[in-house]
Amino acid sequence: MPALTAAINDPEIAHWIPLIPHPYTEDDAREFLSGGVAAAEHRLAITKDGVVAGGIGMGVNSREYRGTIGYWVAAPARGQGICTRALRLLSRHALDELELQRLELITDPDNGASQRVAEKVGFQREGVLRAHLRHPDGRIRDSVMFSLLPGELRE
Repeated sequence: MPALTAAINDPEIAHWIPLIPHPYTEDDAREFLSGGVAAAEHRLAITKDGVVAGGIGMGVNSREYRGTIGYWVAAPARGQGICTRALRLLSRHALDELELQRLELITDPDNGASQRVAEKVGFQREGVLRAHLRHPDGRIRDSVMFSLLPGELRE
């Protein structure tokens, strides 16, 4: 729990992902690892050499045809391809095993690293969602929507 809590309290994560509580507590980490409150949520820790290196999650809509994915990576693990691998594995599971027909993810328009991860896996940029997310400091920011459909996953 302390490793997850420390990793997510990175100011860079707070900057890009306003939906993650900041400061992030051990109670937040326990809730994340327990899978959240809904049965249709998939929350996973990304580890490297037995250490928490990031997180990835997917919520599934009530009609079970569309998933929404989000991810983050701890500072020491960035740029090593672990998020791309985790996104590819979760996307494959969602499309092949859960038989979802659409996966979505959003990024901040300025978060080029996150956008490159999505594109490497095959997600297509669809457009900008204007005034989409309110940050804890009150800023309202646009988001970029990406989607992945069956048959588009890149190995």
